[in-house]
Amino acid sequence: MSFSNLFRKKSVEDILKQVKQNAADGHGALGKHLTTKDLTAFGIAAIVGAGIFSTIGKASSDGGPAVIFLFLFTAVACGFAAFAYAEFASMVPVSGSAYTYSYVAFGELIAWIIGWALIMEYAIGNITVAISWSDYFTGLLDSGGIHLPQWIQMDYLTASNGFKEATALMQGGKSFENLSAALQAAHTAWTTAPTIGAFHFVADLPALFIIIIITWLVYRGMKESRNASNLMVVVKLAIILLVIAVGVFYVDVENWSPFAPNGINGVLKGVSAVFFAYIGFDAISTTAEECKNPQRDLPRGMMWAIIICTVLYIVIALVLTGMVSYKDLNVGDPLAFVFDKLNLKWLSGIIAVSAVVAMASVLLVFQMGQPRIWMSMSRDGLLPKRFSKVHPKYKTPSYATIVTGFVVAIPALFLNLTMVTDLCSIGTLFAFVLVCAGVLVLQDRKDIPRGKFKTPYINARYIAPLLLVAGLVFAFTVNKKPTMDFITNVKQVNEPSAIVTALSKTETELVYNHLLKGEKAHIASETQDLEHILSNYREENKDKYDEVVAALPIGENVKYESGLALFKHKIPMWIFLTVLVGLVVWAYKKRLSLIPLLGLVCCLYMMAELSVWNWIYFTIWLLIGLAIYFGYSQKNSKLNYSKIEPTIHD
Repeated sequence: MSFSNLFRKKSVEDILKQVKQNAADGHGALGKHLTTKDLTAFGIAAIVGAGIFSTIGKASSDGGPAVIFLFLFTAVACGFAAFAYAEFASMVPVSGSAYTYSYVAFGELIAWIIGWALIMEYAIGNITVAISWSDYFTGLLDSGGIHLPQWIQMDYLTASNGFKEATALMQGGKSFENLSAALQAAHTAWTTAPTIGAFHFVADLPALFIIIIITWLVYRGMKESRNASNLMVVVKLAIILLVIAVGVFYVDVENWSPFAPNGINGVLKGVSAVFFAYIGFDAISTTAEECKNPQRDLPRGMMWAIIICTVLYIVIALVLTGMVSYKDLNVGDPLAFVFDKLNLKWLSGIIAVSAVVAMASVLLVFQMGQPRIWMSMSRDGLLPKRFSKVHPKYKTPSYATIVTGFVVAIPALFLNLTMVTDLCSIGTLFAFVLVCAGVLVLQDRKDIPRGKFKTPYINARYIAPLLLVAGLVFAFTVNKKPTMDFITNVKQVNEPSAIVTALSKTETELVYNHLLKGEKAHIASETQDLEHILSNYREENKDKYDEVVAALPIGENVKYESGLALFKHKIPMWIFLTVLVGLVVWAYKKRLSLIPLLGLVCCLYMMAELSVWNWIYFTIWLLIGLAIYFGYSQKNSKLNYSKIEPTIHD
């Protein structure tokens, strides 16, 4: 096997020919039912889900009302990526999304890697949404007086980890009643679950239930999926507009001051949560073969979906942070929470119902995207042929849809929500980065047939270096202290919960007796809850909290994160900064187009904001994918067979 074979490319002409030959090869053709309106609705269905009903709360709590700037930044980044997707979708109007585009721009190995990463976006993203849907659904049942056992409405890892953390906090003096609702639920699930030996049977059965229903719907056909999606979009948009219309009368502008209480670092802290709100707009591109006019409708559908959803997110964020203090919004169901707090329980109930509908629509779009990626990979020989089988009646990739159902359903029973959310984000961002890079690689190629849509060209030769210099000036003037702390790896004080959960029983007693002599002695004498006492210091004065922690009679490794333990979390950002310099040099030499370049930089930056553990897990995932590629896909690739056939020259 020669090295060059790993990067053999497909031409646009060959891809378009292959689509026409699919029926003759036994693959069948997909039904064409979608218009711009349908694609926009799919985009809204994918975007308006977990973000607006859940993660917007945590992001608002971290950034305050200024979180709207984070929504704008993320929307702009996704908009840049959408330009690149739209250009490729217009150029190669077939199913496959970023996988197919990378096959044209970079070659087979990179195409396989991106296809494997897209499994992380769609399949793992669906696990995330299924778990979130389960949380809302069981909450809705609880409010209606139907109480399911905790051990059938929670995943195994959450219950196991929550039980350990709850036990450690109770050892630190916190009563069970003072634990967070999530930790109480995890502790209850673990202790009440049926056991087989040491194994506790904890599984999220409602998540399994919704996955089965959605998989059946996607299996039945695109027309049925489209109609269900459009209906769910109408319902949730009506609810969101109702929330805005009612909520605006309860806005107190005093709650918008301070506008950015935690500065730019507080705003950027929510970048992962907010980006997750936008995941899914690219799923539109997987439906290219089912569009009536893909070269016209796909670009329009993507852009309209992002614009509409961004406006909704910003208005909702302003209304929420105006109705209550941003400090109160760190909850899993912020929309329902604020109206419940204002005694508008009727509206809180309506929001809970609409959240269940919204989550289901996101699940539908994601569950639709994954089989079409696998179908495209199968058509190229990189996966077994049965993955490209199209149902003769329903005109859907039937086998791939069923496999997707299993791949999503089984992990959803047991996996932790935070883990799968971050893995989904890094897989998606990686796909965005490669699509933007693909447009840059192909920008000067004259042998590539262009579609009806092309990203507007703005020469980045001088703009990119100027933006880099401006960023450096900002970092070393306005943001000087955090920048220097980052470079010099200054040790950081741990959060109260991290300190308390790391203490042994003896250390817990030492810390409590020490705090009895401090300024908060009156609080310490009333409660033995160490986390509560330390949190009081932190909320009143962070500098004072740092002094108190420094004086605690425990090891430095418990009080601080420093050295290699701290530096490892900065590795993704150092990777970003190194690549950024290389991109600026590339832009100067090749006169790159500014819009896809900015899309690449923004998405790579958001990848850098994710923890190093996400990068490690993602690397392991890619290595598993490479093992499959070299073990099966490389030798079964249709391009491999074409290399073997003799070529006749004149």
